[in-house]
Amino acid sequence: MRSFVPIAVVVAGLAAVPLVVHSNVTLNFLVVALMIALAGQGWNILGGYGGQYSFGHAAFFGTGAYVTAILQMRYGVNAWLAFALGIAGGALVSAVVGALSFRSGLRGSYFALVTLAFAEVLRIVASVAPITGAGVGTLVKLDLRFAALQFESRAIFYWVILALVAVALVVTHLIERSRFGAWLVAVRENENAAMALGVNATAVKLAAMVISAAITAAAGCFYTQYFLFVDSGIAYGTWMSIEALLVPIIGGVGTLFGPLIGALVVRALGEAALLVTGDAPGLDLVVFGCVLVLVVGLSPRGLMGGIANLIVRFRGRGASAGEAGHHG
Repeated sequence: MRSFVPIAVVVAGLAAVPLVVHSNVTLNFLVVALMIALAGQGWNILGGYGGQYSFGHAAFFGTGAYVTAILQMRYGVNAWLAFALGIAGGALVSAVVGALSFRSGLRGSYFALVTLAFAEVLRIVASVAPITGAGVGTLVKLDLRFAALQFESRAIFYWVILALVAVALVVTHLIERSRFGAWLVAVRENENAAMALGVNATAVKLAAMVISAAITAAAGCFYTQYFLFVDSGIAYGTWMSIEALLVPIIGGVGTLFGPLIGALVVRALGEAALLVTGDAPGLDLVVFGCVLVLVVGLSPRGLMGGIANLIVRFRGRGASAGEAGHHG
């Protein structure tokens, strides 16, 4: 139980924010950051711990978003149930993509391109299919009730997304400490060697992909409930695949808190770049790109890796200073 203390401390600290901060702009910023952290946490299980880099996590985010919206608007399903079914929908899509990819023996860049292609195919289908509202998209009716999973206060939305992030952190931590987690890392480090030791690599990767997609789909379901609108560009657009991949890389791939730190930094940089560059189109992206190159260049293991290196260096200095004093 002691190993869960860092998660409890971080979540409790974040949960206290709306009690101090009442600005809707700040809360909106944090809600979106946490939503992207959730999608990134999902990607991190497959990409960070499993070493299977997906460029198409929008396929799962979008499926979650669309299933939640369509079930409510077309079939009158309760929002909470639609949310759960949206997560299941995302997991189901990933099981199909994973089974086709991993059974065919696709790895590395081939796997990444297949996931990207799947997301793009779904985007094109969603932009013409009548059930998704085609090019117009799907609008969810405003209904500010707990039963409809809609709230007047931004703070409640913030606590909902924080609870989802907390669940994702606990799931990731349990995987880290489990035999399944050890198999996953073994597959990442050397798939052939892991298979020689009796690890069923295909099953391990498929399970990781389903868990990963379910977490990312939850972010999509939340998106629908928060913004009450979804279309093919939002749901299956490359923006989500990039954000889900970017935040763990900046925060620290294959680390517990990497995606959360990465998401807060990425969103803060995005807002700061917009403030600095003003209305100049695309200039914020240039600033953003330069910072990304700096982070990856200075700390290839992400911000968590950089922090770990600093701690090791600091401890090393402290120990050597202590020894020098002792000898003196």
